[in-house]
Amino acid sequence: MEIKVLAKPSSPFQKIEKVSENEFIVFLKSPPSKNKANLELIKILRKYFNDDVFLVRGKNSKRKVLRIGNGN
Repeated sequence: MEIKVLAKPSSPFQKIEKVSENEFIVFLKSPPSKNKANLELIKILRKYFNDDVFLVRGKNSKRKVLRIGNGN
């Protein structure tokens, strides 16, 4: 399954908001520098979905596409 995420780095809190079945807004405490926000994003989504999470597109963007699980 692929999901679309709007990442909000450098937020004062960490939160996942479900917008639709495959779209989320994720507030991250980490700054966007040195890949810190991406690592935090993957970590909290892995916990949320209880599955592996892979960044497909958007490494340097706030709008990202991630794959949940192995794609089956």
